[in-house]
Order: sequence, then C-alpha cells, then structure tokens
Amino acid sequence: MLKNNFANTKRRMDAEEGGEPRLPLSEVVSDCIKRWFQDTLKEARTGDINMQVLVAQMYYSGYGVARDANKGRIWITKASRIRSSVWKVSSKRPGYNASDSDSESDELTGDS
Repeated sequence: MLKNNFANTKRRMDAEEGGEPRLPLSEVVSDCIKRWFQDTLKEARTGDINMQVLVAQMYYSGYGVARDANKGRIWITKASRIRSSVWKVSSKRPGYNASDSDSESDELTGDS
C-alpha cells in the first residue's frame, strides 16, 4: 500500500510539473536487470557456454530472477560438459569468469 501511495504521489508531482510520469530509478534498474536475465537466458538456450554460466550465476544469486539453486545447478552442469572449470565460478556473483582471478590467486598463494 505504501508503494502505491508513493507511485500516486509521484505521478501527481510529475503531472503538476507538466512532465510525463517518471519511474523511480530503482524500478528502472530492476527492469533492466530482469531484461538482462531474459536476454542472457535466450543466448544460453542457443548453446553459448558463457551465457550458460551467467544464467547459472544469476539463478544462484537471484539476480534478475527468483533465486533457484536447482536451476542454477542445471545450467552450470550444461556448461561444464564443454568446460569443467565453470564449477569454480558457479556460486560467484554474476559476471565473474573462471579466468578472472581464480587461476591467478591459486598461483600467487601456491594453492594449485
């Protein structure tokens, strides 16, 4: 209810200013993230391994989609059939690649 009141107040303020109704930035960003997930999912379904990893990360973290570890596991399993190293990044934040720093940090600390 509070959200509806805020939205109505915002629309009235915009109407009074003579401008078009504007959305709060948080809603715009949320919409962009959801669309990013949909675009990524579309590419993952075509077999793009990088997008499969990203979809898995998004499902694991709930970024742009409801959190679902089972679906994340399914997508990371698909990607791992091509490249087994993807398991290293399965639980990392979206966009984190296996080549980012895991291999470098292993070499620096001697953890091979």
